[in-house]
Amino acid sequence: MNMLHTHAPVVLDIAGLALNADDRRRLAHPLTGGLILFARNWQDRRQLTELGAEIKSLRPDVLVCADHEGGRVQRFRSDGFTHLPPMRALGELWMRDALAATDAASAAGYVLGAELRACGVDLSFTPVLDLDHGPSSVIGDRAFHRDARVTALLAKSLMHGLLRAGMANCGKHFPGHGYARGDSHFELPIDKRSLRAILADDAKPYGWLSTTLASVMPAHVIYPKVDALPAGFSRHWLEDILRGELGFTGAIFSDDLSMEGAKVAGGHLEAALAALGAGCDMVLLCNQSLDGGAAVDALLDGLGTAQREGRWQPQPDSERRRLDLLPQCPPMPWDELMHHSAYQQALERLP
Repeated sequence: MNMLHTHAPVVLDIAGLALNADDRRRLAHPLTGGLILFARNWQDRRQLTELGAEIKSLRPDVLVCADHEGGRVQRFRSDGFTHLPPMRALGELWMRDALAATDAASAAGYVLGAELRACGVDLSFTPVLDLDHGPSSVIGDRAFHRDARVTALLAKSLMHGLLRAGMANCGKHFPGHGYARGDSHFELPIDKRSLRAILADDAKPYGWLSTTLASVMPAHVIYPKVDALPAGFSRHWLEDILRGELGFTGAIFSDDLSMEGAKVAGGHLEAALAALGAGCDMVLLCNQSLDGGAAVDALLDGLGTAQREGRWQPQPDSERRRLDLLPQCPPMPWDELMHHSAYQQALERLP
């Protein structure tokens, strides 16, 4: 396949427990850079490990991802996987014993990362840096705390645990999804605060963690006093503020382009071009493989055409930022991990 690409920006999904012929064909596409797994792709550890091994045999550089935070957002829950607490539990522990909470957060990150890596998953989209303002139904107990300072320190501790397990991290949802009431899966939330108010509160963790965060996922939320577009499609938010003012140098993932909050940018291809043009390095298209995957093929083909026609060109550092998220060391096998003293200690420190 003769293409101009120097970057693989698309993160796609698969329908079932194993790869089919269409999945293998899409994984071989040069614009495919990642694969996100969901609960429907999980039967048990052996199946997940075999799936990951086949993915890597076809494309060793593909980033295998999952939304695995703890609490109600945890894709794999059986066959030995630890039931991790929601992040709010760490914030509540902070109020009783701040330093014990940071230790528990590192324990949670280590358990989360080590268990996923033992089964072939490279990256979890965690931690949530949104603040617990109260009204948001989609964030709720996924947030550590209302205080940006507590959130930043607990997130940094969680990321320390991920790092011990050899896993990178992804802070989300920039600049903050906790204040807007709506759920961007089903509607387009609006946050009417000023830029000054957002930067002084919800966006603070991104600046404080600028040298710690490996990747960031912006929110499908419109902040009309800052930009008419949702943050993930806004060059002002991503290039001027996140990179320029806050100093972030890692990878930027779009949130799922099939969510309702992304439709303001148009169809999947238009949304992907808008996100990439705004400064995203990677674009996610989730749950579109279930009916044969025509939408996934249309996105891959459309991006290739757009590149040949000069409507999209990869940023010079995008591919390096993607590859930097891949684990730099081999994982500890599951049976070995179960007997590892650091892992057993981490389990005891979970709240």
